[in-house]
Amino acid sequence: MFSLTYAAVTLHSKMKQFLNILLVLFLLLFISTAVEAQCAVCTKTSSQLGEKPAQGMNAAILYLMMMPFAIVGFIGYRWWKGNKKLEQEEIRNQQQANDQ
Repeated sequence: MFSLTYAAVTLHSKMKQFLNILLVLFLLLFISTAVEAQCAVCTKTSSQLGEKPAQGMNAAILYLMMMPFAIVGFIGYRWWKGNKKLEQEEIRNQQQANDQ
């Protein structure tokens, strides 16, 4: 009976976590503003090039800026997932020790 309750609580917390992530993604995707990611030198250069090349240059800067964040985010996620797995194993081991 205890494992069923634990499974229900785990499922509920995972559903809550999923909904929180979905809410954050929704906010990030649909409630955003235009971003200008150019330093003073890049702004001057892009203004000399014209409207379309300036937009392309801005998009390239944003693309290059996202890669370090994506890499750090992936490493952080894997680290968090690994720690969570270790914590769950410790909880199971403690429960088994208490049952004996």
